[in-house]
Order: sequence, then C-alpha cells, then structure tokens
Amino acid sequence: MQKPIKIVVLAKQVPDTRNVGKNAMKEDGTVNRAALPAIFNPEDLNALEQALRLKDRLAGSTVQLLTMGPGRAADIIREGLFRGADGGVLLTDRKFAGADTLATSYALSRAIAKMQPDLIIAGRQAIDGDTAQVGPQVAEKLHLPQITYAEEIISCDGKEMVVKRRLEHGVETVSSSLPAVVTVHGSAAACRPRNAKQLMRYKHARTATEQKETPSAYYTDALRITEWGAADVGGDEAQLGLSGSPTKVKKIENIVFQAKEAKRLTAADADVEGLVQELIANHTIG
Repeated sequence: MQKPIKIVVLAKQVPDTRNVGKNAMKEDGTVNRAALPAIFNPEDLNALEQALRLKDRLAGSTVQLLTMGPGRAADIIREGLFRGADGGVLLTDRKFAGADTLATSYALSRAIAKMQPDLIIAGRQAIDGDTAQVGPQVAEKLHLPQITYAEEIISCDGKEMVVKRRLEHGVETVSSSLPAVVTVHGSAAACRPRNAKQLMRYKHARTATEQKETPSAYYTDALRITEWGAADVGGDEAQLGLSGSPTKVKKIENIVFQAKEAKRLTAADADVEGLVQELIANHTIG
C-alpha cells in the first residue's frame, strides 16, 4: 500500500562558472558571488525532477526546497515553486557565511531535523565546488541511509524505494528504507519547465525580509517563503560558517589556456587519416 511522503530537495544558488573572470575569488579565498551571475545548480534541478515525479506518483505527497545563502537565494525557491514544488525554506544568516561543506551540511542537517521529511534528495554536487560532499555529510549527521549517483527513483511506496545508480562502468539497482538521502547524478532526467499556472500563482512569493524591503500589494501569508536564521535551527554555532569550516584556501591562481598553434583540416580522407595518426603518436588517443 502506497502512502504520501514529505520530500525535501536540497538546492543551491551557484555562480555561473561559464563566466568566471579575474574577480571570481576574494583575497580571503572565498567566492566573490557578487561578481558572477547566479543560477540554479544544474544537478539540483535533476534532483527536483525526481522529487516532482514521486509527488506525481504518490498522491498527497509534498515537495519542499531547502537552500542556504543570502537573501537573493530565495530565487531558487521561487524557481522550484514555478516547476511544481509546494514551498521552501531559506537559511540565511551572517553566521552561515563562509561555510565549507562541513559547516554547510551541519546547518542543513539541523534544518532538516526540524522539517522532518521522509526523503531528502539533492544534486550530486554543486558546480562552484565539485566536492559531492554535502549530501553524504547530511546523511551521516542525520544517521540516515544514503544512495549516491542516482539516475532514477524507479519505485517508492512511502516505506521503501528502489533506485537506479549511474556508475563509471555501468548501472546498478539498489533499494533502501525511508527516511533516506539520495544524491542525483547529472545523467538523470532534466527538470520539467516552469508551469504557467504555477508561475502566475507564485510570482509574488517572497520572504518576510523581501516583503519588508520591497513591499508588494499582492503579497499574502500564503505566499510567504519561510526564512530561518541560526537561532531557528539551533545547534552549536561554533560549527556554523567560517568558525565551523576547517577547509582553508592556501592559494588562488588564475589560469588562462591559450592555443599555441592551429591547423585547418578538410574533410579529405588524407587529412582525417593524418590527424588520427598524429593523435595516436602523441598518445591523445590509443
């Protein structure tokens, strides 16, 4: 017998690394997020799609987004609402600033413990760090089973789920009881587009801080995005932000790749054969 479940999707607003410039990093080794456009972390969108598919299958299920960042990170929650999520929580506090994966997972785990979901789904990794550590660390802190590199949640009855994992040399199918943590691989299905009705319904959704700073006449309590600070999630503040982050950046170096030479080839058999021989000779292939 299937039963509805509460799903929390961990999502992150990340700098668009396709536009990294010389001002991308601060002198203290942290990312200068103000210098880069902010986007929804790609693999978190894959995770959101898996959550929404479960919501479609299990009647009565809900999907909440959880993100940590400055006030503008509320855009991530709105984007999730436009695609079918039911709500979200923004963790925002100066005490969270400068967090590495250890401090981030601690803050998220405290918030998740308060939200009490049946399933936590996250992208495998964020493009601004590529560590793939936050999801597994959250699972460890909550003492929950975890499935990583998920490509598809094949089935779920509310008590147990079956998941297909994408590994380096193939796939495997595994099962786990709930509650659990799943991190989703980039090869999973792309997230559905915005829904026009959801967009019209939630376009004025905002946090209380946003409403205070830029009031909207269309704002109602039903459109409020929950906003939590360090005091709201509790725990040891020494484990938050920079104070709880043992990772230290020793050196930052900008590297610009430049082509030393260029060669123009035609589609002639001789040119193609010559190129293949050259690639084999310098061990690029073969």
